[in-house]
Amino acid sequence: MAIIITDNCINCGACEPECPNNAIYEGGQEWSYAEGTTLKGKVVLPSGAEVDADEMIQAVSDDYYFIVADKCTECIGFHDTPQCAAVCPVDCCVPDGNHQETEEELYAKKRFIHNEE
Repeated sequence: MAIIITDNCINCGACEPECPNNAIYEGGQEWSYAEGTTLKGKVVLPSGAEVDADEMIQAVSDDYYFIVADKCTECIGFHDTPQCAAVCPVDCCVPDGNHQETEEELYAKKRFIHNEE
């Protein structure tokens, strides 16, 4: 499953540079699928949704850092544990029960967003 940042976030920013997929953004910041990945132009996500990877998308949260679930691989293939959770001083980077994924699905997502297939 993807990781989420709870509303206990103190906006310290420790998590953002640790993410190998560029899935973490500051509150209020627009984001795109292309940032930190090899995705470009029109792509079909593993979920089946068609998106423009270069299009800037409205922030998920205006108040605190957030994680884009479609880009989060829980650091699978990069690290043994999610790095955001490892560095968070208030333990607000936690598993997202709404985005449950198997290890195989997380590896597939990593291969997809980094063009490793």
